[in-house]
Amino acid sequence: MRDLNLFSLKVLAVNRRKKIVTKFQKKDKRANAKLHKSGKPAYVSKAQREKLALEAEQSPCADEQSTATD
Repeated sequence: MRDLNLFSLKVLAVNRRKKIVTKFQKKDKRANAKLHKSGKPAYVSKAQREKLALEAEQSPCADEQSTATD
């Protein structure tokens, strides 16, 4: 009976230790992920892309007109 109690105490201690270790591992993983940002560009919506394209088309025309008048 005493051996059974010691075994159950060891199992509980191992489980408790495992929970603590995994908790800290998750915390470290999140902190590491924040340090190493992804290299992929930020998402730009379709409407925003169209707006940027329109601005890009209009800005060279404005530059040509300003250089022609100078």
